[in-house]
Amino acid sequence: MTNLQRELNGASWRKSSHSGSGDQCVEVAPLSSDLRAVRDSKDPGGPALVLTPDAWQTLLDSIREV
Repeated sequence: MTNLQRELNGASWRKSSHSGSGDQCVEVAPLSSDLRAVRDSKDPGGPALVLTPDAWQTLLDSIREV
């Protein structure tokens, strides 16, 4: 198991306040080195998207434009 996998397993996930009804939930967790992880709350054991600080900011900016 890699350090990133261990960190994801122990991450403090929080559900987005903008998630929809029970079937549209996104969770975010802060990681080391200012990385952020994003996952589908319905599949907590599934894949997580890990973003650099710049990619996280780009994602947030894009969401705000919608």
